[in-house]
This record gives sequence, structure tokens and C-alpha cells, in this order.
Amino acid sequence: MGRFLETLTIFLLLVTLLPTRAVKAVQGDDPAAREADSGAILCPPAVYLSPQDDCLPLGPAQFLTAMAAQGIIFPIHPLPAYAPSPNLNNIPFSYFKVTVEGLPLYATLEAAMADQPSGQVIQPGFLYVSYEQRVKNDQGVFYYLRSGAWMRGEGARAAPPTFQGLRFSSTPRNSFGWVLTEAEGRVAPGFASPYTGQTYNRFDIVQVYSTQVVNNVEWDLIGPNEWLEARLVARLDSRRRPPEGVMGERWIDINLNEQTLGVYENDQLVYATLVASGVEPFWTRPGLFQIYQKLEKTTMSGSFEADRSDYYYLEDVPWTMYYDQARALHGAYWHTLFGYPRSHGCVNLSIGDARWLFDWAREGDWVYVYDPSGQTPTDPAYYGAGAP
Repeated sequence: MGRFLETLTIFLLLVTLLPTRAVKAVQGDDPAAREADSGAILCPPAVYLSPQDDCLPLGPAQFLTAMAAQGIIFPIHPLPAYAPSPNLNNIPFSYFKVTVEGLPLYATLEAAMADQPSGQVIQPGFLYVSYEQRVKNDQGVFYYLRSGAWMRGEGARAAPPTFQGLRFSSTPRNSFGWVLTEAEGRVAPGFASPYTGQTYNRFDIVQVYSTQVVNNVEWDLIGPNEWLEARLVARLDSRRRPPEGVMGERWIDINLNEQTLGVYENDQLVYATLVASGVEPFWTRPGLFQIYQKLEKTTMSGSFEADRSDYYYLEDVPWTMYYDQARALHGAYWHTLFGYPRSHGCVNLSIGDARWLFDWAREGDWVYVYDPSGQTPTDPAYYGAGAP
């Protein structure tokens, strides 16, 4: 009797289990059956720009795909760039900013110490002179100018800027730029977005993967979930072909809106940097030009106002390349405001950048100046000869 009850119990258990096992077998054999997402296979980490039939692009794949849609491809490639030689900053001149109006000149050092002026004076204005010798004694500080006269040391010696751009081994795949002032990144475009905690300093170099406009303000994506207001970045968008009208494979590309300069050879970007072009109303004229004269140094002077209140005198302006009347590409030792309009029409570069460009450039090379924002006038009536 006991054996019979045991056998009956086993039989009933088998009868109970068989329908469930049969249903599972039918479901597994039905080709039309859809497996729930919870049991689907995840796609390997990669970029998936179209729907996938055999896997779900979630997790790492979803992140990589979202970044790719914004222009960020992993692994992130560094810019194919390197720093120019710091020796390019070396300059064979020393400069002195004259801060006293009508400063007298002297024929000899003895005359300067005895305060016996020659009758010549330096006109008041924005003045920098170039000197060969500095003498300090009980009578004061004296400078022997390259022009051959002596002057007393009422003023300050100038310290030329040491900023330099970048040399490139190939054209970068995306845009890049320089941070113009201290700024902090945000996790998304817009002033309502929280800060990331990452701080950027002036002249830091960032890659720009995409740009978005939020409430009429433009923002640059410079890394995963890392945004900066676009006006704080001087961006350079590399060209893939010469501008219309350029004959040959060498040209200099100047973006007035971004205050950037790119140098191209054989359709490749070979150098890039910041500039300081003309400030309103002394704009740098847009157009296509050619370098017509190169000078290792030159003195620039003049004024625009009838009362000469804006008179300037700059001795030994280095590495000058004239391309549009009196407008030139040249080194500027009197300021460091690269990335902002600053000049009276010329294109100012740092000493090191001007030296590199001077060594590369040839007379006849093309200079393409443009403003993609359309804010710089193109009517020739707005333009005179130009100035530093």
C-alpha cells in the first residue's frame, strides 16, 4: 500500500509539470516569438547610427553613439599640433615706452647728464623707441636710441609678449580654439546649466566638436558634457580647399570675427594663431590680397585726427609683411591683446608668430581676410591706407 501511494504521487507530479515544459518548448521553437528586452543581447561598445536588429545599443554603446552625434569620437584624438620653437621670440631690439610729453633729446651722454638738450623733442602721443644702450649713474638713467640720440629714462621698458600659436603636421579633423579669458565649463549649453567645476585660463587650447545656440547665445562643445560660451573661445575652422580667387597652394587665412589666422600650404593647415586686427572705425579691410613687401624692421608713425591727438610713433616694428596699402602683418611688442581687435588696420601678431610667418611667407603669397559675421564693412569708402 505504501509503494502504491508513492507511485501515485510521482505520477501526479509529472502530470502537473508536463504542460509547463511543453509550453516553454513551443515558445522557443516559434520563430515569430519576440524575446523581452530584459533578455536581449547588448551591442558591443561602438557607435550605432542606425537601429540594430540583433542587439540593443544601450550602456556604453548608447553613450558612444550620443557623443558621436555631437562630433566626439572615442578615443579622443589630440590635435596634430606642436609648439613652435621658443627661440622665435628672440628679437634683436630693446624698446622703451615714452610716457613724458615733449621729451627732449640730447646729442651725447654728457649733454644728457648735464641736461643740455639738442633742441629736438619727441612729440607727444603713443610712443615707443628702440634703444641700443642703457646707462644708469648718479645723474639718472639714460638711453642711447638707435636713431643716434640720447634721452633720459622717463618711461618704461617694454616686455614683448611671448604668446605663440601652433604648428600642425596635418589638418585637424575638427575645429579648435584658444580660450580668451578665465572661464568655467557647464554641463550643457545655456546659462541655466550647472558648472562642471573645470576652469579654463587665457590661451588654453580646446577642441570644438559642435556649436549650439540657446536663447540667442552660442555655445561650444569642448568635451563630453563640457560647454563654454562661444564668445570666450577664438575658434579656427580649418579649410579643406583654398578660398575663391587664390591661385596656388599657399595662403594666409584671417578670420576677423574670431581673430584667428591660419597658414595653409598644399591644402594643409601648417600654422595657426591669434591676431589683433583693426578696431572700429579702423577696421582691417576684408578681401583677397597679396604680400608685396617684406621688411625685417620698419618705423611706423602717423595720426588720423586733425589735431594729431592720436599720434603714434613705433620704432623697429619687426617682421613686417605689407599686403594692402599700409596694412601689414607684423609683430607687435606694445600689447598682448591677441584675440581681440586692437589695431588701426594692421594685423598684429606676437613676436614669435610674426617671425615664423615672416620666415615662411614669400612676396606674392595670398592673404585672404574675411568676416563671416558680416559686421565688418566691405565698402572701400570706409578705408584709408591703414596703420599699425
